[in-house]
Amino acid sequence: MADHISFGITVFVGFFAIMNPIANTPIFISLTDGMRPNEKRSIAFRSNLIAFLVVAVFCLLGKAIFQMFGITIPAFRITGGILVFLIGKEMLTGRTSEVHTPSQEDNEKSLDAKLSIAIIPLATPILGGPGIIASAMNFVSDKGLPEVIICLVALALLSIITYFFFLSGERFLKFIGESAIKVISRMMGLILAVMGIQMIILGIYGAMHLNL
Repeated sequence: MADHISFGITVFVGFFAIMNPIANTPIFISLTDGMRPNEKRSIAFRSNLIAFLVVAVFCLLGKAIFQMFGITIPAFRITGGILVFLIGKEMLTGRTSEVHTPSQEDNEKSLDAKLSIAIIPLATPILGGPGIIASAMNFVSDKGLPEVIICLVALALLSIITYFFFLSGERFLKFIGESAIKVISRMMGLILAVMGIQMIILGIYGAMHLNL
């Protein structure tokens, strides 16, 4: 029981650092600027639901995906660790990682159709981007059903939290201020960078003991 609680805390903190509802709230506000309240609620709900479903698919089918493409767990951990580390490194330096940020083309397309913002860029790649997908698959790659359920519960809880952050975004930003958001983002970046290194270490250790 204690191991499951510890695992759940680790998963939630890792997901929170990557999905980062605090830092992503200003993005949501800018993308939905000028929209009616009901449109903002719809986009907030859809973006979080789609992001949850995307990551949940990889949580549930991670092992099947590995087998289908002949991917080993150590190889995925090393690759995912590098990806997560790079995202954390960019957050630490105050820049935004390219793998975690929509392109200008994505933004232009999403602004042409209001509800498409929920899919691109909010659901993917901002909320359900490659970083959180890599982390989710790493968390459950060699685990059992209880750990998979814990990951899904942590992801669902974080999606709900992010939804309410989006809805109360303007009040929240006024309350904590822009400088506080930058500090929090850098803290999340440090956590991500450490997680990435840990994933790489586990991947190298696993590769050294892998029987091919």
